[in-house]
Amino acid sequence: MFKVIIWAADGSQSSEDALSVARGLAENNGARLVVVHVDEMAHSRLGRYPARADEGEIELGLRRRTEELEASGISASFETPKVGEGGTAEAIADCARAVGADLIVAGTRGHGPVAGVVVGSVAQRLLHVTPCPLLIVPASHQAST
Repeated sequence: MFKVIIWAADGSQSSEDALSVARGLAENNGARLVVVHVDEMAHSRLGRYPARADEGEIELGLRRRTEELEASGISASFETPKVGEGGTAEAIADCARAVGADLIVAGTRGHGPVAGVVVGSVAQRLLHVTPCPLLIVPASHQAST
């Protein structure tokens, strides 16, 4: 049923939880797994720079994870679009269109209902912009707010 699956990865624990689901679906369907990590860029008078201080570590870890998937026999690739702050969901959706994805698998950050409204949610935004089905894997440890 699925030929190309995107795992939307941000380096969080909930993202890792979503990988186990994406990996299982890829194995069961003989699908290609595309690891997508969006590098949000902040802007200042001095130029553009990664919005997260640990961006390099996250990207390196996800590249290694992609290599591990390949070594285990899963066809996997890594994409890391760079976008301005707040455009993460749109970048994932654009990637899905570009690779012909049949499914996007993503985790949640575990924000409670109030925090989710205040800080926003990539998963929630994906519901409105994705070109294919979206599978959201709940965080293993939900925050209280």
